[in-house]
Amino acid sequence: MPILGTAKSMASPTLSSMITLKAEDIDKEVAKNSAGVYALDATTTPGFTFSYVGRSESDVAGRLKTYVGSKYRFFKFAYCSSAKSAFEAECELYHDHQPPDNIYHPARPEGSNWKCPRCKAFD
Repeated sequence: MPILGTAKSMASPTLSSMITLKAEDIDKEVAKNSAGVYALDATTTPGFTFSYVGRSESDVAGRLKTYVGSKYRFFKFAYCSSAKSAFEAECELYHDHQPPDNIYHPARPEGSNWKCPRCKAFD
């Protein structure tokens, strides 16, 4: 899996294939302890529907495990090179897919002055 955030500008990240949201599948597929971005699917329809997008600034596998047993059934993910690149990748996914379970624009970490690469939410 490539690591996002190494290029100067970022487009919507390329995520992994669809994976069942089970602890054993997370352990198997998300082996690296890293910042990352993810999408969750709560539907039962064929294919993948972006129901929610999120990020972890340091441990994407650990963050995904908090959703095991929830209404979400599948996930996709990508590693990111830093907390900032995870924030930017989450913003890109949010703007590209407008997932219904994301009520608000992704928040930036407290104390940071990071800006969304797509909108003026933090200007």
